[in-house]
Amino acid sequence: MPIHHATFVVSSPDVTMCPSSPLPEYAFIGRSNVGKSSLINMLCRQPHLAKTSQKPGKTLLINHFLIDGKWHLVDLPGYGFAQTGQKQREKLRWMIERYCLARQELVSMFVLLDCRHEAQAIDLEFMEWLGENEVPFAIVFTKIDKLGKGRLQENINAYKQKLLETWEELPPIFLTSAETGEGRDELTQYIEDINATL
Repeated sequence: MPIHHATFVVSSPDVTMCPSSPLPEYAFIGRSNVGKSSLINMLCRQPHLAKTSQKPGKTLLINHFLIDGKWHLVDLPGYGFAQTGQKQREKLRWMIERYCLARQELVSMFVLLDCRHEAQAIDLEFMEWLGENEVPFAIVFTKIDKLGKGRLQENINAYKQKLLETWEELPPIFLTSAETGEGRDELTQYIEDINATL
């Protein structure tokens, strides 16, 4: 189901200041420099909707976008960016955890992973935390255009095997490219299917 209209709503420094709305929310998160803003812009077909930057760690607030008047896409700060400093990292971690646990409108998280890298401890720990706190999530591999199909499949399989060391079953997994638009239809249809059940 294609997205026809996406508009920025508000940036909030804390979950208590997020929009008062009954609409379902789907939040996107990942390590800094994973390509989150580019993926959001690709999904919405608006190249300048979410601000992209050559410098990682730019998203420091909870950003809400209204999609076709039906649901909110939420752009969360990236985690694990060392140059922000320990105090800032703790502040962002607290903001993210409060949003995940307190935001009743949250339907699902999309955890973004760069397909070019091996499983990172910080990603595995965050997904483990989501599971322990019963926060629904899906995995979105980004930048699949940067690898050949054989290498891509090897990396995805290795990641799956790593996850299955601690998970009985895998969450939904999507393969995407902000450059080519791959994965757009699958992701938006997944959201549409969930919305139809609410």
